[in-house]
Amino acid sequence: MLELDLQLATTGNHPSEDDFRRWCELALRQRTADSELTIRLVDEPEGRELNHRWRHKDYATNVLSFPADIPEGLLDIPLLGDLVICVPVVEREATEQGKALQAHWAHLVIHGCLHLLGYDHLEDDEAEEMEALERELLGELGHPDPYAGDE
Repeated sequence: MLELDLQLATTGNHPSEDDFRRWCELALRQRTADSELTIRLVDEPEGRELNHRWRHKDYATNVLSFPADIPEGLLDIPLLGDLVICVPVVEREATEQGKALQAHWAHLVIHGCLHLLGYDHLEDDEAEEMEALERELLGELGHPDPYAGDE
């Protein structure tokens, strides 16, 4: 079972909690254990500050993933981690990239959840594995390949 805490720290438009839950459950279905995660929707100043603090990049990015790093047995909850999504960045990227806004939201939530599961894209083989899984999951939702046209 998924326990989702949706935090709204911005006034921007965003998908419904049901949408977030559906996308998270899809991305996390390979995980047999219960999962607890937080999605925090932020504006650009908060997104920029968090990206600067944790990644040393001085701009707001679309999604930040913070996997829970809790020693075994310390807490008796299935805490998976947190996603921070910058609403204005998501909207701007969808427009600039000619993507449907709902499809872009679904992609970024799935992408962030996969990071919480330990997937990464720093190395080419890791990126290929993660992107293939993203394509598959988004395809199940009826969304196009988010990487089509990327070269």
